[in-house]
Amino acid sequence: MQDAHQSARSKAKSAVALMLTFSAGMVDIVGYIALYHWFVAHMTGDTVHLGNQLVTGRWSDVEKAATIIGSFILGSILGRAVIEAGARKGQRAIASVTLLAEAALIFTFICIRSFALSSDAIPGPTLLVLLALLAAAMGLQTATLTKIGPLTIHTTFVTGMLNKFAEAMSEWFFWLYDQRGTGDAWHRSSHHRAFRNARFMALIWFSYMSGSVFGTWAYSHWSVWVLYLPVALLIVSAGIDQRRPLAIEEEKEQT
Repeated sequence: MQDAHQSARSKAKSAVALMLTFSAGMVDIVGYIALYHWFVAHMTGDTVHLGNQLVTGRWSDVEKAATIIGSFILGSILGRAVIEAGARKGQRAIASVTLLAEAALIFTFICIRSFALSSDAIPGPTLLVLLALLAAAMGLQTATLTKIGPLTIHTTFVTGMLNKFAEAMSEWFFWLYDQRGTGDAWHRSSHHRAFRNARFMALIWFSYMSGSVFGTWAYSHWSVWVLYLPVALLIVSAGIDQRRPLAIEEEKEQT
């Protein structure tokens, strides 16, 4: 009975992870298009930009890059703090708090940005607020869901996921090599842990890319209002958390 419950929770977390990754791809690309080609989830690129702009003396861009990175870190810290509080109080559906907070940040972005749609340029202070809202939302999401059983996942950036995909594929290839000569190796391979992990990592990457593709197309039709879809997916994810608590492994890490 316990194994069945654990399996159901893992399936729920996997579904939510794919929804969140799709949403992150949408948020990242819409932020990139709407906010003068700044990524709000890609901290590696933003850090490189920050270093470059510090040397070249483009201080307004330094301010933007620093705002994105600082807001992402702040969102992640707050997310982990909420998970910690949930662990201490024994509140199992704590992920709902961070998911709904993320939805509120994105909704606030939509409201502010929609007022500026008729203007050609976004004022500097407003741009910083908009960047901070989306970056903090991505930081919150990063902290909310990091484990599915023993598997570490990231739903807001895919570099680590591609690396884990490569690791899992390498492990699977060596397993196939060790099983050479056995007639049912290919049949059993689809049930091998490494193969299943690689398949899920590939789905994470595909979800992020799909979110970017859909976000690019949808932005050309509905502008920033397309981000109502990630807001809706976050609300659905919070509802799933109420039935199948998502942050169990994260709370165990904190304790």
